[in-house]
Amino acid sequence: MVGKDDSCSFLLEELDLLPFEQKFPWFGGDLQTLRDTFIPNSFSADQGEVVKIGVPPIPGGAAGKGQLLAFLDRPKDPSNVLGLVLLLHGLGGSSRRLGLRRMGLSLLNAGFGVLRLNLRGADPGRHLAGGTYAAECNTDLEPVFIRARQICDLLSKEVKGLRGSLPLFGAGISLGGTILLNACLKKNNAYEKDQFVLDGLVCTSSPLDLEACSASIERPRNSFYQHWLLKRLKRQTLADPFGVTELERELLLAKGKDRSITTIRAFDAAITAPRWGYRDVETYYFEASPLQQLCRINSELPPILFLQALDDPWVPAEAAQRLAARIASRQFSKLQVILTQNGGHNGFHGSYGCWGDVLVRRWLSRLAIKRSS
Repeated sequence: MVGKDDSCSFLLEELDLLPFEQKFPWFGGDLQTLRDTFIPNSFSADQGEVVKIGVPPIPGGAAGKGQLLAFLDRPKDPSNVLGLVLLLHGLGGSSRRLGLRRMGLSLLNAGFGVLRLNLRGADPGRHLAGGTYAAECNTDLEPVFIRARQICDLLSKEVKGLRGSLPLFGAGISLGGTILLNACLKKNNAYEKDQFVLDGLVCTSSPLDLEACSASIERPRNSFYQHWLLKRLKRQTLADPFGVTELERELLLAKGKDRSITTIRAFDAAITAPRWGYRDVETYYFEASPLQQLCRINSELPPILFLQALDDPWVPAEAAQRLAARIASRQFSKLQVILTQNGGHNGFHGSYGCWGDVLVRRWLSRLAIKRSS
């Protein structure tokens, strides 16, 4: 925890960043979480360059080939770029959500190019691909990483004095961080032997234990959150222009107590797990949760930063705390965890804007500068 954990304090000192402090009136985990819902989105119309990326059929056979929609925000000074950041939204989100656009703008102003990706089924690209995404959807991400590396190569040609290509970083909000993390943990043959999927990754409020997160969101005090998420997930699924099965439609629209999908776990059991080829929801949660694998390996990973608030109402902090303890005992140099007392779920709204965005920007900037020196 910041203020008690020497490693956290040391990292913040390196980044010239004070510990997080809440700002009135956003006190407590819930108001921190809901702040972006209460505040109108003041961003102008999306000016990002449209990038469409072909993806293969879902392994479970639920959807065929399609495309993912991304938006490329080019840096203002193409001759002085630090790298490209692949930015990924969370459950029920999209590239146009306030928190993700704000983080993207922060990175853009720091000298990064930003590629904001919409996962399979997310609203802006809903018409381009059938099916929906999962916490582990590596087959969809493989072509995304390849395309992102190609963009890095193109941006590199305009950078003065650069030898080689610009680095590719990742930043994932909530489940977006879990998805990017799973891809880093399970490399594939699309990459050279000694090349990481990403050159660095930041996971903000990202679930490391899906079973624990599912139980957390089902708590009575979280009924509002669960209802809001389910409403978005059901709408995205039913809007699939490539169709849903009769069984899926029946389950999604059912109103009776016996068959109605009223929890995230029930949605994952009926939709996510079978679509992605998992035997059941328990198998999906176990195999798509990165915590156990994170606690075992280090050398095969790029530098990764985890940001987690202890008062996060969605994602229990125990998994991040367990990882932090394991890192300290094993002296993992590539993994770092920042635990804050407050901040909610991807909130971190402080006295000078979003503290989490500042942390992400400074950590990635430092990593980019180290690579280039």
